[in-house]
Amino acid sequence: MKITMPYAITAADTESRIIAGRIVSWNAEGSTSAGRTMFKEDSITMAKNIKLVLQHDVTRPLGKMVSFEQDSEGITAEFKIAKTTAGNDALEEAATGLRSDFSVGVDVAEWDNEDGVMAISASNLIEVSLVTDGAIPGAEVAKVAAVDNEVSEPTQEEIPSTTEGEQVSDTTVPEVAPAAETVEAARVEVKAATAPYISTTVRNPIVDKASYLEHSVRASLGNETSKMYVAAAADTTDNAGLIPTRQLTEVINGISNADRPFIDSISTGALPDAGMSFEIPKVTVAPTVAVASEGGAPSETDMNSAFVSVSVQKFIGRQTFSLELLDRSSPAFFAELVRQMEFAYAKATDIAVGTALINGGTDGGNRAALTTGALVSDFVSDAAVSIYKGTLGFAENIVVSPEQWGALMGLVDSSNRPIFQQTINPQNAGGTLTATAVRGNLLGLNLRVSRALTDGSGLGDNTLIVVNPDAYTWYESPRLSLQTNLISTGQVEVGYYGYGAIATKIGAGAYRFMVA
Repeated sequence: MKITMPYAITAADTESRIIAGRIVSWNAEGSTSAGRTMFKEDSITMAKNIKLVLQHDVTRPLGKMVSFEQDSEGITAEFKIAKTTAGNDALEEAATGLRSDFSVGVDVAEWDNEDGVMAISASNLIEVSLVTDGAIPGAEVAKVAAVDNEVSEPTQEEIPSTTEGEQVSDTTVPEVAPAAETVEAARVEVKAATAPYISTTVRNPIVDKASYLEHSVRASLGNETSKMYVAAAADTTDNAGLIPTRQLTEVINGISNADRPFIDSISTGALPDAGMSFEIPKVTVAPTVAVASEGGAPSETDMNSAFVSVSVQKFIGRQTFSLELLDRSSPAFFAELVRQMEFAYAKATDIAVGTALINGGTDGGNRAALTTGALVSDFVSDAAVSIYKGTLGFAENIVVSPEQWGALMGLVDSSNRPIFQQTINPQNAGGTLTATAVRGNLLGLNLRVSRALTDGSGLGDNTLIVVNPDAYTWYESPRLSLQTNLISTGQVEVGYYGYGAIATKIGAGAYRFMVA
């Protein structure tokens, strides 16, 4: 995945053809085409021969990185600007604030979803760009130094050192990447002050606000070509084809995610490497000890055991699409497809575990709706007693429907103070539930919210399930993908699957009720 992240420039100076400043700020969150994104500390690996380019266009190099420093705040760098027309323009635009920001382009290697934020933990720096406006504060040009502002042809000594075959000039030919043997992850570009888009070939180079501003400035300085570009861009009636409709790589999805509240509420283990079933030994009769009179016979009860047989299930989904869609569409398509199949896999496996908890657990009976804190405390205490008596273990987690989550947050005492929102009212320390998190604490239990309890998945509406995590275990294999080309139809089939097994070790480890 390729991501570009913009940062703003802070200052300017004009003496030695150096542009310098912070190019990355750690843990600074911003909005990109991949959603909310941030770089964790030390998450970027620096490479040799990093170029400074204009607006993420590798065919328009300005100079090369000559030094950098990395600290706990981020990365600062200095760039030597070539004595080209583009280089002189860049120095002038940076010094006058026309282009005041840096933006880094990286290939993402590792990242995590932290409360909806794409937190990048490992990436490789590809290039750094001089851009017009940055969407994320913290990385700005701190110094612009130029020997002069005259446009002159560079001498060999003045051109920054390059590796064989490289040039830093307006006519630099971009490197051609080797053809990929497999489908790459989504390549996402986030450019300053404009939404990212899927690149297409257009005749007019004005494709966004940044390029429009650039050619407007050039036109005001007398550049006839830029005048024509600006005029054509402004005439959207006769030259509509020059202003293409952009399609963002952002995908809106309000119906699925990778949450698995039931699986997170029980213990987990690695699935055995073979077989479609396995067995776990379980003690069914324990030995006894009793008081015996002098010379009396000791208590003797044979210990008995049996095996809990666990069935392995395959969870698989398939998508079929045309070869043209794979080859000729945005790479973001395939990455999003795999991500959505992962979401579907997470939902199916979590429902399987929820079904086992409901079917194998203890029915606490239909009760009155949770309209008071006393009713909640009564249910939790009954569940704790039942689970301890049945498993000699403790209730630790509770999974609730969104409706019950809302009901719990809304409970108040006689003075209308929240009972289970400790962050709002510390006086009632019954738990910590908030509207901004589907995880919390209810009377000492770790609470999780499951939409599967009310979305028609068959688990039952308005259910609360208290769980001893040691009484149930989810065994799972690594998740796999399979891609097949269909020669007869020119289509591609992609399968996403894995194997899982839910072991009900002690059924009494779950306790639930339905609203009467």
